Amino acid sequence: MAAEVKRVPIPRRGVDFRGKVVLAPMVRSGELPSRLLALHYGADLVWGPETIDRAMIGTTRRFNQETKVIEWTRQPTQGHKGPLPDGKESIIYRVFPEKEANRLIFQIGTADPDRAVEASRLVAADVAGIDVNAGCPKPFSTSGGMGAALLRTPDKLVAILEALVKNITPEFEIGISVKIRILETPAETEALVRRLVATGITGLTVHCRTTPMRPRERAIRDQLRMVADVCREAGVACLMNGDVETKDQGLQLAEEYGADGAMIAVAAEKNSSCFQSEADGGTLPWQPVVEQYIKFSMDISNRFSNTKYLLAQMVPGKAKFYQSINQAKSYTEMCKTLGLEHLLAQAQDVDVKRGLDKPREKVSKKAKKNASALAAGGQMAQARAQNQQRNALSERNARSKTNSELEPAAVASAV
Repeated sequence: MAAEVKRVPIPRRGVDFRGKVVLAPMVRSGELPSRLLALHYGADLVWGPETIDRAMIGTTRRFNQETKVIEWTRQPTQGHKGPLPDGKESIIYRVFPEKEANRLIFQIGTADPDRAVEASRLVAADVAGIDVNAGCPKPFSTSGGMGAALLRTPDKLVAILEALVKNITPEFEIGISVKIRILETPAETEALVRRLVATGITGLTVHCRTTPMRPRERAIRDQLRMVADVCREAGVACLMNGDVETKDQGLQLAEEYGADGAMIAVAAEKNSSCFQSEADGGTLPWQPVVEQYIKFSMDISNRFSNTKYLLAQMVPGKAKFYQSINQAKSYTEMCKTLGLEHLLAQAQDVDVKRGLDKPREKVSKKAKKNASALAAGGQMAQARAQNQQRNALSERNARSKTNSELEPAAVASAV
């Protein structure tokens, strides 16, 4: 008889990571429309972008009746009147409950157990899990002792996970997980993982790169089986991350190395249809994926700056209208550039709501004339001053010459 496999119990509202291929947490690239796109093409779960605890604390939860989205917002800065312009809204986090229910993991950036609990409590009722970021190597995260910096302060990381398991799991019935990177040696990684899986977490994702490594460097998988084995012994689900490009490949690699599932990052940023298995059609050309992304972005009135950023990742740089995409200032311009005429009516509506339909300020002919006159006047005044300077200098030179002719003895004595 085979030995019974140990498994940490999954809370009632939580999710089991086993057998899943999921969207990685990515700043800017993990906003709501990107998550909807990944789910549309078959992602089993989606991680939101790392959200700093201090950013969440003090927010107000509201339900947007028009977009059907839950938003956590901050009040505008003191003295600001009227709606905030595009890209300036004080929206910290968004959830689409109809499509993300039981499938969204909130990733928190934190370096303090109490703040982690306080921030997580604000969003825990609307997500399927809380994941602690202990792998981001970027300065905005590590400079505050968060992200990959936590790998060097394991006591603090353990305290954060224990606080979340103790306070959030019983109250909201969701699981707590953590995402890490491998350390320099297998022994160091193993020692850390053993401590983490003992905190009561339900899942652990291992990014198969060290902190100094960047996405262009190949992932290192020689520690993956060991990490997966340690997780299995503790009953914790293990996801692998790093150079996973398709759903089928992710499941194959997970089986090869003994992991329970896989996480996709860069490939999903470029084309989320990578979540489709070959049986369902596999990865699609970029054009239909881009069209679907724009549709989702407009459906939930996404910040145009964020939409434009993602499109720059999704549209190949060699595409004939790539530069036009980078120059677009509104959804209407973007749809015209991409030839999505059937979306123009919706694009125009969204632009009006977001204030993107306002014409760019033009300088009138009269203003230009006045500016030219002012500039000319300034130049004339400068020229007059220079002439006066030259005349004064000439007079001084003339006087000096006259004096030297009349009083040679005096000049000689001075030399």
